[in-house]
Amino acid sequence: MTVEHVASSGNVFADLGLSNPEERLVKSRLAAALQRSIAEMALTQTAAAALTGIPQPKLSKILRGRFEGISETYIAEGLRKLGHDVEIHIMPRHEGVGATRVLEAV
Repeated sequence: MTVEHVASSGNVFADLGLSNPEERLVKSRLAAALQRSIAEMALTQTAAAALTGIPQPKLSKILRGRFEGISETYIAEGLRKLGHDVEIHIMPRHEGVGATRVLEAV
């Protein structure tokens, strides 16, 4: 039996053929950082909601990867309120459509 392997594009959402794969990837990386921060601070979702200003039901949706109606900026603002510096860096213009990435400092 032979198993076929397909190289990833680096974006699982694009590999799955989902709509808006870059946006989904950015939101998922921001949500993962939010989840890690909440865990590191040993916060309940209720406590995290109070600190971030994100209502608990909406925070729960974000942490479960349900991003309908939620912007990248909204999640980034929650990270900022937990004490993270969030930096948006605009690169020089080039041909074609630009990319959005989340780079996390270690």
